[in-house]
Amino acid sequence: MFKRIAAVTFIFLCTTVAWAILGATIFQRTYDSGTFSDSRVESTWGAPQSQSPPQASFDEKVPKKETKTENGKTIETVTQETVTTQLPLESSRINVDLNLEHRQKGLLWYSTYKVAFDGTYSFRNASDKDQNVTFQLNFPTAQAIYDDLVFTVDGAAVPLTNGKSSASGNVLVKARSAALLKVGYKSQGLNDWRYNFGGPISATGQGAGDVAQVRDFSLNMTTNFTDIDFPDNTLSPTRKTPNGGGWVLQWNFTNLVSGYQIAMTMPEKLQPGPLAGRISLFAPVSLFFFFFLMLIITTLRGIELHPMNYFFLAAAFFSFHLLLAYLVDHVSIHLAFAICSAVSIFLVISYLRLVVGTRFATREAALAQFIYLVAFSYAFFLKGFTGLAITVGSITTLFVVMQATGKIRWAEKFAPRRIVEELPPTTTPEPVTVQPS
Repeated sequence: MFKRIAAVTFIFLCTTVAWAILGATIFQRTYDSGTFSDSRVESTWGAPQSQSPPQASFDEKVPKKETKTENGKTIETVTQETVTTQLPLESSRINVDLNLEHRQKGLLWYSTYKVAFDGTYSFRNASDKDQNVTFQLNFPTAQAIYDDLVFTVDGAAVPLTNGKSSASGNVLVKARSAALLKVGYKSQGLNDWRYNFGGPISATGQGAGDVAQVRDFSLNMTTNFTDIDFPDNTLSPTRKTPNGGGWVLQWNFTNLVSGYQIAMTMPEKLQPGPLAGRISLFAPVSLFFFFFLMLIITTLRGIELHPMNYFFLAAAFFSFHLLLAYLVDHVSIHLAFAICSAVSIFLVISYLRLVVGTRFATREAALAQFIYLVAFSYAFFLKGFTGLAITVGSITTLFVVMQATGKIRWAEKFAPRRIVEELPPTTTPEPVTVQPS
């Protein structure tokens, strides 16, 4: 008995090493290709976007006096200096429509989205002169496309000058009057969408930026997904309304002073690469429970399983994770999981049917494999409940085994077997007949 347990333990340890190598390989494939895929997705689809409000300004020349002293004499000169004046932003009416469309590259899913942006901004020329005002819209990122661009002032289209990541146009605005700038476009982005109020943003996009004052502000956002998430250091919506398969979110402020942004993080899809890696690294726990239960059942039933039988059972378990690691590249993670489960259970049943019979293979062995390989592995799909699900299963297994083996005399089970040599049967010699002489 001790030798059999030692052999099974050795098989278990060797399989554990193989799983560790497989798990490390999966993570390396995932993140090595992920680094390359990130830049590919950004180049073909678009980068994360952070939109800022447009700006309006005009330049005017004002006299500038300069005084200097030469040879004890004071000389005063007047020059013309160009001064740029920013028009105050009086109101903002913004509509944003976000449509999530996940895309897969290698072993990773990316949260890509389409965005339709529409904004109407009111600027006021507070000077007492008509001014040639330059309206400028800075695009949220240079790594994106912008279709159906709208740029009008008071309903009239404005001839545009395009910069590297901006568009601008000049319009004559009368003194003491307001101008309505309407901008809009359709674009594509990645991971998150942000609206900042004009303060500079850190390189990572996580900083709050400078404190800005916003007057008469309204932003309506619609989404086609329900799993909404607002990053840290951002403003929560003032109103949320369910809208079929998404939300209608509103941010309304009368006179806001804040350094925070408005932002939406796109929900992530279940990542096949990291999931397959975590399942592989957890696999020794599944195999431990399966071997443990097989030893208990075979001991109770008086069934003999040789260590070589355990070796092939371990190989059948390992085939589940090996096939899963390379199948998730080509089909969905759920379909790959179902195929791998069916293949591994088929291997175990078809093998044990030959070793111990169909009844044991299709009942006890198949049920144990389904619980400890399939169910335990599927617990990784339940985000936030994986540890609890595995713990409940482990405690339940312990209770069942304790109840089933409570009356076993383990000293007798582990006692060395007595070897009784069978002697050849004794034969009675035939009587010898003596003939008279």
